[in-house]
Amino acid sequence: MVRARQARRGGYRRIAWKGLRMKLLLLFISYAIVLSVALARAGHRSRPASSSGAARLKPTRILIVGATGGTGRQLLRRALERGYEVTALVREPSRLQVDHPRLRVVRGDVLDRNSVELATRGQEAVLCALGHRRYFYPSRILSQGTRNILRAMEAQGVPRLVCETSMGIGDSAGRLGLYFTFFVIPVILPFYFWDKTRQERFIAGSSVEWVIARPGVLTNGDERGSSRHGRRVGSFLSTVRISRADVAEFMLAQLTSDAYLRSAPGVCW
Repeated sequence: MVRARQARRGGYRRIAWKGLRMKLLLLFISYAIVLSVALARAGHRSRPASSSGAARLKPTRILIVGATGGTGRQLLRRALERGYEVTALVREPSRLQVDHPRLRVVRGDVLDRNSVELATRGQEAVLCALGHRRYFYPSRILSQGTRNILRAMEAQGVPRLVCETSMGIGDSAGRLGLYFTFFVIPVILPFYFWDKTRQERFIAGSSVEWVIARPGVLTNGDERGSSRHGRRVGSFLSTVRISRADVAEFMLAQLTSDAYLRSAPGVCW
């Protein structure tokens, strides 16, 4: 009799624990869906490109922000190879490890308006590949840093900004695939992606000519020389990727093209 009673209690506990796990799973899925919807609403939503995609004059002098990061290093190398006069705004010049006669290095912080204004002076375009690893608490590094860049550009008449953000926000919400939509973004990157939505809103509300590049999951692979780009690229199921080298190629191409002017195309393989 005692053993039967204990067995029933054990059965009740297993059922209760199973029910609790199901409730927690449903709660987490609901949270991930709500977050994805919020990122869709908060990020920039592109309209169909109205430009003909005509070529424009190639700028001579460009500023690269985030030049010590993965994409930034690719931008820096390729910009110098193409003959640009490059200014790099970096916090630690020793991390750059590049010496070139057409490279000017400005030591400063993107959150410091004075150093941003100094680096922006005399430029004809800005390439922004800001990033950081402060994932697990709220941060405004991306949005506030970009806001300082935009203010400096508007004050000094620098016409064009090409900025890297990410798929997964605005009208690209969910297009990084299920793994990112239901695990990586809600568990690891919610604050990081929320700041990206603020970053995009500041860009879209500015008076400069801008292009937002939204890459898929970044890799350190070789350049393939071909990528898919546009408002509807990506996948709601499988994870989409692209190398930082190919993202850099796409961003540099936007300096001389109006195809995505004031738009936020996704970019992936």
